[in-house]
Amino acid sequence: MTITTTDIQLFQILKEKLGEKEAEALVTFVDSKIKDANGQNVKILATKEDVAQAKTDMIQWFFAFFMALAVMIIGLYFKK
Repeated sequence: MTITTTDIQLFQILKEKLGEKEAEALVTFVDSKIKDANGQNVKILATKEDVAQAKTDMIQWFFAFFMALAVMIIGLYFKK
């Protein structure tokens, strides 16, 4: 467990109210919950590669629909 300044400050405040063992247990519990929450958030966030892939997919679909529309318009023009 990496101890930060915030953890030490929280520990000092809780130590006066709860006692040393209880304060340490509470700080450890809070720290582990925060790490778990951050780990879950990292799994949800999109990376640069995800965004680039989405842009590429959108461009490909746009081009495909544009070509299909162009072929339909040309087909209607020559139908007469």
